Amino acid sequence: MRVQAVADTARCLVGVLTAVAAAMAALVPQAARAQDPAAFYAGKSVELDIGYSVGGGYDLYGRLLARHLGRHIPGNPTILPKNMEGAGSLRLANYLYMAAPRDGTVIGTLARGIAFDPLLNEGGALYDATKFSWLGSANNEVAVCVALKGSGIANFNDVFTKTLTIGANGVADDTYQFPGVVNAVLGTKFKIVTGYPGGNDVSLALERGEVQGRCGWSWSSVMTTRPAWIAEKKIVVLVQMSLAKHPDLPDVPLIMDFAKTDEERQIFKLIFSRQIMGRPFLAPPGLPPERLAVLRKAFDDTMADKEFLADAAQNKFEIDPVSGTQIQAMIKEGYETPPDVVKKAAAALK
Repeated sequence: MRVQAVADTARCLVGVLTAVAAAMAALVPQAARAQDPAAFYAGKSVELDIGYSVGGGYDLYGRLLARHLGRHIPGNPTILPKNMEGAGSLRLANYLYMAAPRDGTVIGTLARGIAFDPLLNEGGALYDATKFSWLGSANNEVAVCVALKGSGIANFNDVFTKTLTIGANGVADDTYQFPGVVNAVLGTKFKIVTGYPGGNDVSLALERGEVQGRCGWSWSSVMTTRPAWIAEKKIVVLVQMSLAKHPDLPDVPLIMDFAKTDEERQIFKLIFSRQIMGRPFLAPPGLPPERLAVLRKAFDDTMADKEFLADAAQNKFEIDPVSGTQIQAMIKEGYETPPDVVKKAAAALK
């Protein structure tokens, strides 16, 4: 009862803050809102908040974008990356929705699954994901589940009969939700240890032997942060957690192949479709339309920039961009999933 009361109070607060923000935006003179983009951004800094700790995939992709995005925004503002980890980037999502400036001077990158947490009734999600200003994604991702070579787990079928202890960030993160839903739907035996502030922290826990594996780990992040683990066969890639296989992994099974019924396939589609927005970037809701258009164009132009792509290639970042409008449409489609399927998918995450 007390937890519900706190949640209800928080939601009321979100409503009040959103209404206040909308009212304040309405008071801004039209001339100021339509200010020339170059004049607005000249001499300014744009804060790029990263929902995870330093060294993980989201952090590295965020800092890669920060090195190049400013050249493509009129006025060439400085892009300042800043880590705001917490609860699998849920803390950052709530901040961007409730408190961040809505003028285009703050953007962020957070977990791809954050957009669906309110739909799936995840606790602490105090935002409407359809109202965020989605800028685009640097990648259309494939996540994997891996086990240390000496863990006793040689393939995905082993996890149906043997326990694999895996590290995770928060309950809002893929590292928790992906193995959690697979446990619930298929009956696998992943034991999930939460509380790591970022992906790099989970990898360090693997090195220390605190955990035996990791799931919901982007293949691009594996190849960027721990390529030697693949080359030296320190880890075994058990399964791909996405809607389609990665070209690098033709012989690794796809999670969709283990679904036995139409309902299981629908649940997996709802959960794993988020991979399309593998490295999402967004701004708070309520940006002036012309400012959002500027930021979306700057993001798209950066994704095609030769210096950016050379930097990405040198550091082994996989770039397969998705536009902000595509992300917005995909999220809208997700929220139109039949309620009975959503209910069962939400139950599978508990």
